[in-house]
Amino acid sequence: MSPSTSTSTSTSTSTSPALRIAMLGLGSMNGAILAGLLDASVTPEQVRATTRSTATAAERAQQYGVSVLAEEDDAEANRSVAADADIIFLGVKPHGIVALAAEIAAVLKPGAVVVSVAAAISVEMLEAALAQDQPVIRSMPNTPLSVGLGVVGLVPGSHASAQDTETVAALLRASGAVHVIEESQIDALTGISGSGPAYAFYLAEQMAEAGVKLGLDRELAADLAAQTIYGAGKMLVRHQAAGTADAAALRRAVCSPNGTTERAINAFDDHGLPAAVEAAVNASAHRSAEITDELRSAD
Repeated sequence: MSPSTSTSTSTSTSTSPALRIAMLGLGSMNGAILAGLLDASVTPEQVRATTRSTATAAERAQQYGVSVLAEEDDAEANRSVAADADIIFLGVKPHGIVALAAEIAAVLKPGAVVVSVAAAISVEMLEAALAQDQPVIRSMPNTPLSVGLGVVGLVPGSHASAQDTETVAALLRASGAVHVIEESQIDALTGISGSGPAYAFYLAEQMAEAGVKLGLDRELAADLAAQTIYGAGKMLVRHQAAGTADAAALRRAVCSPNGTTERAINAFDDHGLPAAVEAAVNASAHRSAEITDELRSAD
């Protein structure tokens, strides 16, 4: 299938209520996806999950209200949960994804869609670990999915149909924007949206710290920074969706000639912010590509 880009932040899905979902691993990414799904139309009864430890399984079961098995208690936990699922999200660390795919390969239903949420694991690597013709989708989500404001890139594998891709996209649109892309674009997407929430958090952290140095109470400074970034982000998304303004236009609209904001933006430029941001995005994208090469070599 030749991917095409689609974007939506709709809060409904077109998937069947009976769709069965397996979450193998409930770390930050799979946890964010699950939180977003449960806030939308997916019920806890549709989901089964696994974690490594008994303690974590109990904690996640209470947190999300879903059935969670622990590998520590049951060596067949992953296979058991994956066997009757229609969609299987693989949410362990990148170095464990291929082994996990191989572990569950024999029990998957024909047509069950395997979705990797780990950075750096190529479609080819996933397909090689699974049964022939098993549908695979590589994804790169980000953690704001947990609050319904995430971004996800999807790369369909060679055996994933348009309907398979739309089923997964419909699930994820409940908690953010979904873009179906070519695999050659995934490292760049990782550098912008995959790692991007940390950039925003870091900016908020530094804004708040600067406020403290100017005499503000730390709690007030942190709230001012967080709310400002949140509001600016929502404003930007709405204007871009409506086609009324982009980031540059909104920035210029705030910068009155020789005003306070213009002075601040000039300081950003004087201190090299554009180059620093470009370097950060490139560093993330290049590291994603490096990890792919490292994991491919390890196989």
